[in-house]
Amino acid sequence: MARWKTGEADVERLLTSRELQVVRGQAADGVPGLTRARQTLASAQSLLDTDPTNAFVLAHDATRLACTALLAHQGLRPTTGGGHVAVERAVRAQFGAPFAPYGGLRRRRNEVEYPAHPDETVSPDEAVEALDIAETLIDAAERLLPHLGHFTP
Repeated sequence: MARWKTGEADVERLLTSRELQVVRGQAADGVPGLTRARQTLASAQSLLDTDPTNAFVLAHDATRLACTALLAHQGLRPTTGGGHVAVERAVRAQFGAPFAPYGGLRRRRNEVEYPAHPDETVSPDEAVEALDIAETLIDAAERLLPHLGHFTP
């Protein structure tokens, strides 16, 4: 499969800045990541009625896992220096608007995990919206994955 051309320059910059790195072998298979994303989404759904805050956090995690699976399938992964922001930048640059909501989930998850106020919570409606976003992004990632080749610099 050929290298994905859209966003190629952005991915090259992320590699040069060491926010992404190249991986090979089993680490370059996105299928297990998508499986884990689906499992994490199911866990999030099970918490929705009793714990919307943690359901939201898990919805974010499911989305991040799906996005990271796409990168893995290209032979890429974020470094500790790039982290979740590098994942967001890489998938938005390459795959566009369907993956834009990941950024909002990522930022809100940070607010929840590192609150400015100790009583920071997520409403049930916000958790439902996060679950819907996660399901949509995982579905998109599952459709996209078979079309991705390795991003060999």
